[in-house]
Amino acid sequence: MKFGIDRLLADASLRKPLEGKRVALLAHPASVTADLTHSLDALVAAGLNISAVFGPQHGVRGDLQDNMMESPDFTDPTYGMPVFSLYGEVRRPTGQSMGTFDVLLVDLQDVGCRIYTFVTTLLYVLEAAAAHGKSVWVLDRPNPAGRPIEGLTLRPGWESFVGAGPMPMRHGMTLGEMGRWFIDRFRLDVDYRVIEMEGWQPGAAPGYGWPPERVWINPSPNAANVNMARAYAGTVMLEGTTLSEGRGTTRPLELFGAPDIDARAVIAEMRALAPQWLAGCTLRDFWFQPTFHKHVGALCAGVFIHAEGAAYDHAAFRPWRLQALGFKAIRRLYPDYPLWRDFPYEYVFDKLAIDVINGGPGLREWVDDAAAVAGDLDALTVPDEQAWEAERQAFLLY
Repeated sequence: MKFGIDRLLADASLRKPLEGKRVALLAHPASVTADLTHSLDALVAAGLNISAVFGPQHGVRGDLQDNMMESPDFTDPTYGMPVFSLYGEVRRPTGQSMGTFDVLLVDLQDVGCRIYTFVTTLLYVLEAAAAHGKSVWVLDRPNPAGRPIEGLTLRPGWESFVGAGPMPMRHGMTLGEMGRWFIDRFRLDVDYRVIEMEGWQPGAAPGYGWPPERVWINPSPNAANVNMARAYAGTVMLEGTTLSEGRGTTRPLELFGAPDIDARAVIAEMRALAPQWLAGCTLRDFWFQPTFHKHVGALCAGVFIHAEGAAYDHAAFRPWRLQALGFKAIRRLYPDYPLWRDFPYEYVFDKLAIDVINGGPGLREWVDDAAAVAGDLDALTVPDEQAWEAERQAFLLY
């Protein structure tokens, strides 16, 4: 199969509308061609007039580990063009930076989750392009989590940098498709084009969204592999808790744990509460010691989520429910556990991080309600998932 960048480079007719135009590139370390050439180098070599580069969260170079660590603007040392940060002094492109190009190429590897900030950055650049009369092309890439949908829809008033609009946590779309939905949803008047992939089969084994023949490159420092991308719609919620999500280990966002829980007891409680929510994956209790971030230096009991191997069932795996169940099990075993972390999260200072992550308080309230059972969360969530399934249909390209 071919990604959007590879099709653009291989087909001169696709590049022809860019002749004589100033072209900007929004990219990160995973913005590479099939032979692992960075897209910036490949586009310059193809003769395009690349006049500026933009970088999302974690920077063009992917050098910044954690949330709310900002990247500066700088001048590209190889080509001399300006590099503008969209996660620094600004998160929306400024008028000054918008004046440096005619067409913006967006070549970002996403992981298929609402909270992954590249989704919101796409909306912000579309809005800026509409305001300044610029064109936006998305060079499409796979959603490595595939087509499944899961999670509550973001509620009105809960929009943030990790919640661009009313979609569920696991949206099941590519960035190219998401751009089409944004334009329709927010009624944007913008010249928009998707350079589609060729041969993407999101329902096909063994990749179910990620073609196994393509090398995985971290799109952000803690997105280390496809297992992480599959689990992320659940494990990202750990950022709003006192539990470690594995930052400071070699497998972040594929696990959860803490020094003061019994991982085997947590797994047993999860199985007792809602065994159907554990389908499609394997849970393994283990030990880990973070070298930085939460519980640094402490020996933690952990639960590792394996959405891989012979036991993996793509259609059955539900990471958001699985992680919610982990919280519920801890709340049942340790009723007074200080689960929710109260700190500024992605520039929201007046709401609990777990609620910002979920686009509303529904998940947290379900966890904290001792009488609430699995069916109660399903009753809230299934209608949202069904509504999104219908809504996104018109915008799918594959």
